[in-house]
Amino acid sequence: MIELNGVSVRFGDLTALYPVSLSLAERRVAVVGSNGSGKSTFARLLNGLVVPSTGEVRVDGLSTARDARAVRRKVGFVFQNPDNQIVYPLVEEDIAFGLKNLKLPKAEIAARVDAVLTRYGMEALRTRPAHLLSGGQKQMLAISAVLVMEPDYVVFDEPTTLLDLRNKRRVARAIAGLPQTAVVVSHDLEFLADFERVLVFDAGRLVCDGPPATAIPFYRDLMAAEADGV
Repeated sequence: MIELNGVSVRFGDLTALYPVSLSLAERRVAVVGSNGSGKSTFARLLNGLVVPSTGEVRVDGLSTARDARAVRRKVGFVFQNPDNQIVYPLVEEDIAFGLKNLKLPKAEIAARVDAVLTRYGMEALRTRPAHLLSGGQKQMLAISAVLVMEPDYVVFDEPTTLLDLRNKRRVARAIAGLPQTAVVVSHDLEFLADFERVLVFDAGRLVCDGPPATAIPFYRDLMAAEADGV
């Protein structure tokens, strides 16, 4: 379980996130909000990429501030732009990178790389230069490099924003099929309709927390009101 207790985030004089307390135990949790609403800051708190200014984030009892390395083993993070995440020039090398850092046996590394390439239909891309991949292929590479580490939780920060419809659906299917808990930041409300829980952020505050049938209409009304200048 991921728990936030009185967590706020400040960057200098800017409050990016006002105090929030909640627990995340559902298998699929969505996070929505306009640009600058605090949703990405919230997502980065979950694996210690951002450390709270006040309060504490705990993952299965581990503090993101004090136990950062252990937390990042538990919580994988997929960035919006895969180019910010891809490290090595070849697909198979990039997927194996994190496993090599764990100093796993070569045979286990090879088996886990093979498994994730097969799982996402990327066997033919094994030796392809990463910079030559399409946008959708790069996103699947970034996802594969996280999932090969076998985290207990995976956070996705707007994973479909840069993709065409075909690749959005491919990524959505990949996320739907995960055995892990997934926390997904997204503007794609149709994609989130089957999630168990939706968190709505606005101006750094959590303003709605509920099932999609409640939270998504709330968010639509919020955006409509802001567009109308209410």
